[in-house]
This record gives sequence, structure tokens and C-alpha cells, in this order.
Amino acid sequence: MGKMEKSVMESGSETNLAPCGMPDLRVQIGSLALRNPVMTASGTFGYAREFANLVDLDRLGGIIVKGISLQPKPGNPPPRIVETACGMLNAIGLENVGVDRFITGKMPYLRKLSTPVVVNILGDSVEEYSEIARRLDGAEGVAALEVNISCPNVKKGGVAFGTVPEMAARVTEAVRRFTTLPLIVKLSPNVTDIVLMARAVADAGADAVSLINTLIGMAIDPVSRRPRLANVIGGLSGPAIKPVALRMVWQVAQAVSLPVIGIGGITTAADALEFLLAGASAVQVGTANFYDPSAAENIVQGLNDYLQEQGEDRLVDIIGTLKTGTD
Repeated sequence: MGKMEKSVMESGSETNLAPCGMPDLRVQIGSLALRNPVMTASGTFGYAREFANLVDLDRLGGIIVKGISLQPKPGNPPPRIVETACGMLNAIGLENVGVDRFITGKMPYLRKLSTPVVVNILGDSVEEYSEIARRLDGAEGVAALEVNISCPNVKKGGVAFGTVPEMAARVTEAVRRFTTLPLIVKLSPNVTDIVLMARAVADAGADAVSLINTLIGMAIDPVSRRPRLANVIGGLSGPAIKPVALRMVWQVAQAVSLPVIGIGGITTAADALEFLLAGASAVQVGTANFYDPSAAENIVQGLNDYLQEQGEDRLVDIIGTLKTGTD
């Protein structure tokens, strides 16, 4: 391993960035300005306050809170998390406090942070997505919305919105009508053609796309001969899905003009750099938050170190600079 690569992989020991003379890490996601491209993925960082004693929240680029529904959700019965080889399966069931309690009980703390707060939203119908967007549109401190379209459409027999281009577009259009906030649509990898999905939501009014959400998987206990998750199946995340996520991000970044946010198995600055070079304008750190709460903060430092070693002044100058074929 070369000196530069090793530095990127092991960076994060320092706790403060120099206030001046450092590379410019700022990125733009539509009208959403981030001090750096490192965000926390929905469902892995709670409502941020849970991590306040472990992470300097003001060093992150953005905080995406766990998914918010119209009404509170209790989630699935346990067991609902199981470790797998190089990853994790979860079937939490989108447990959350609901949009009204989120606005009154969580936003007073979140709006005090200097880091932009992005609210992930979910629904079982187009009407639910619209109503959540309407209520959040006027909520002080909400910087953007991220729309989770991996949810089942109960009116269409449980087919996930994110697996049919027309359904994904319809949700995006509905949310767009009810909010002036930057609109990020989170894409599911459980489709035949991720580019088709990205184009559908882009045409419907999305300001950016984030990908990928979890892959569908399961685990079995050979002794009991029963599923390890009470829900039987769950979402696979962590380093195991990174190659799939990276491929999809690269494909989408070439196909749409919208900013792309990369998600999937990002644990180090080197991982984040792969997504940025492939065309992502920002990244989200997810599963790593569970076993290393400082992962996102360390990645910020690692990106800073990389740019210095490469003699680059601005992070935006390396985005999408992957060399392929005869480049």
C-alpha cells in the first residue's frame, strides 16, 4: 500500500481541521450547500442527539434523520437485526415517532445545529408522502427532504414504489408539489435497471438522487431451522454491498444531470473517494455508525488529507474523474 493510500485509509486521528489553508471540501446538492460531502444515512444515526456525545456533529456535511412517516410506527418484532459476513441485515420496520412528534419533539434540538438536517420521509400511499412533505415544508430547520421510495404501495398490492418507474415518478411529482425544499429521492437497488429509475424521478422533479438503499436478503439458523429475523427477510447493508452500490452510482452519474449521493458500505475515506471519483457529489455513511460512531467524522479528515497529498485545492475538482478504458 502506497503512502498516500495508507494515509487515506488510516486518517481520522486528528480531531480538528485547520481553519484556513486547507482544501475546500464544500459541495452543492441542488440548492443545498454542504461544508463537506459526508452525510449520515437515514436509519443509522437516530435523530442525531443520540450521537452528540460521540461525534462532533458540526463537522459533518449533513445529517439525515431516520425515516419519518405520517403516523408513528412501532416497527417489527425482534429479532430484527442480525450480523452477516461483511454486513448487516435489518428488519426494523421503519420505527419512528411520526411527523408531528418529530416536528415538536426532535426539531427544536436539530435546528440548533450548524449542520444541515435532511428529513427522510416514507409512506404507504402517494397521499401520505404528500401530506408529510406539506407539514415539513414549513418546519423551521429542515434543510431538505429525502424520499424513501422503497416502501410498499398498499393500494397496489404492496409493490414498492421504487421498483416501478411510473410509481416512483408519481411519488416524486406529488412531493414536489407540496414542498419548496431541495428534494432528494433515495433509489432502491432491487430493480432491473437503476438508470431507468433515476431518469424517472429526475424527470418528475427531483433535485438529486441518493443510492443505494439496502438489498433484500435473509439469514437462517441451521440449528433451529428458522429465519434469524422475525420478519424472515430484511435489508442488507455494509461493506458487502459496496461493489454493487459503486457500480450503480457510476451508471446513474453518467445518465442523469442531477447530483448523485453515494451510499453503501462506506467505512473509510478511501471508500468515500471511490464514490466521488465515480461521480457522486456526496456520500452517506450508514452501517459503520453502529460499530464506529466516529466513522463519518474520520472520513471528513481523510478527504482533507487526500486532497492535500494530491495537491488539489477543491474537492469538487475530483468528482467524476474516474479514468476508464483509454482515458
